[in-house]
Amino acid sequence: MTFVQNLTFFVLAAFVGYEIITKIPTNLHTPLMSGANAISGITLIGSVVVAGSGSTTLATTLGFLAVVMATINVVGGYLVTNSMLDQFRSGDDRKRRGD
Repeated sequence: MTFVQNLTFFVLAAFVGYEIITKIPTNLHTPLMSGANAISGITLIGSVVVAGSGSTTLATTLGFLAVVMATINVVGGYLVTNSMLDQFRSGDDRKRRGD
């Protein structure tokens, strides 16, 4: 594909993603965040494969950057999800967990 086709695809995907995310009710945010974390985990595996292929220096560098960004996304997403789920726990549940 040409650069213009790739750019068009990227812009359309960003627009559709934005439109979908803004329409999600708040009570569905936590389950969807968990699903997004699973997808980011798949992205992390793919970026490790690209970074480890060593085909070119550019591919290795971009793969490494993808590993870093996907790792931040996965860890941050799980921390946010855990924090949101803690808000729904009762005081007794927190005492049992040691919080």
